[in-house]
Amino acid sequence: MFLLLGSIINTITYIGYILVAIFVLLLMITVHELGHYIAGKSLGFGIEEFSIGFGPSVFKKTKKSGEVFSLRAVPLGGYCAFVGEDKDSDSEKAFDKFHPLKRIVVLVSGVIMNYLFAVLLIVLMFGIYGQSTLKVYEVQDSDEVSAEYSLFKGDVILKVNGKNIYIITDLMNAIQGKDKGDTVDFKVMREGKETDVKVVLRTDTDFSNVEDIKTVFLSLGTYQKNEDNEYLGGGLYTYNVRLGALKTVGHSFEYSVKLGGTIFKILGQLITGKLGLSSMGGTITTIGVTANAVKAGGLSYLLYIASFIGVNLAVFNILPIPALDGSHVIFTLIEWIRKKPINKKIENIIHTIGFIFILLLAVIFDIGQCF
Repeated sequence: MFLLLGSIINTITYIGYILVAIFVLLLMITVHELGHYIAGKSLGFGIEEFSIGFGPSVFKKTKKSGEVFSLRAVPLGGYCAFVGEDKDSDSEKAFDKFHPLKRIVVLVSGVIMNYLFAVLLIVLMFGIYGQSTLKVYEVQDSDEVSAEYSLFKGDVILKVNGKNIYIITDLMNAIQGKDKGDTVDFKVMREGKETDVKVVLRTDTDFSNVEDIKTVFLSLGTYQKNEDNEYLGGGLYTYNVRLGALKTVGHSFEYSVKLGGTIFKILGQLITGKLGLSSMGGTITTIGVTANAVKAGGLSYLLYIASFIGVNLAVFNILPIPALDGSHVIFTLIEWIRKKPINKKIENIIHTIGFIFILLLAVIFDIGQCF
């Protein structure tokens, strides 16, 4: 009886996490469409409907101007429909009646809104919990390197060779290709004070992949060992440190750029075949990952995942793939250059094919997670 009750409670709780995840995804999409809406409204574009969700409408309100605000049954998308965007219109406020530059501003506003909102979430995450970095919890003595040129137990790594450190791969990139005996400049938080330290490497640092992470610990002497002096594991762990308001904001922008770079890198690896489909995920996978993150880490993980989704949407939507904002920008630029629009029917067919392709890709990615 108690086991059954516990199982029911756990199921209900996890459903709650899923609902939170759906809300986060819907919020990010709504923020994107709100960017289009605000820019379009500010520049005088005619707006037919601003919708949260797809499918049958649950709630609908029409303003005196004719704009429709609707809440729809399927909470996995949304749109801001402009007058004359998909079909010809004689209205002065029709989308294609405006100068190409104004249309481009409206088209990229969703991406900009996603990115700025993601940065805001990162600022909140760093402000509440501190910026993520690395802390030393183990250092091995060396006959070749004096303590003056070593990290100390308890050091919080802030920068390496002038580069801010957030995760272990940042540290790997900062010392990549250095040889044994080379000196690397570290800025650490030591006993509450920022301190510059020159660290002499104990091994070469040629990393071919993330599996070479062991080399990082060996080269810095930050690792655990047993009584036989054998390597047991790394001596660095993730740590959050508060750096003040100005640094928090500045590092938040830098961190968002790093997230964007990571997404571009993943896309490149996917195209070249270095990354398999099983490593990617669609909408369902995104919801599942977000739900598990909320379950595991609460608000801090939620802010991280939400900011990652925000940057992801910004990067993805600016790509020149049919149906995405980036593709609409390309078509507008072509019209601007040739001073003649592309046939709207042909353009709509191209975007429809692109939309179907994206949906199929999302399904394939989700299926790939099952194998």
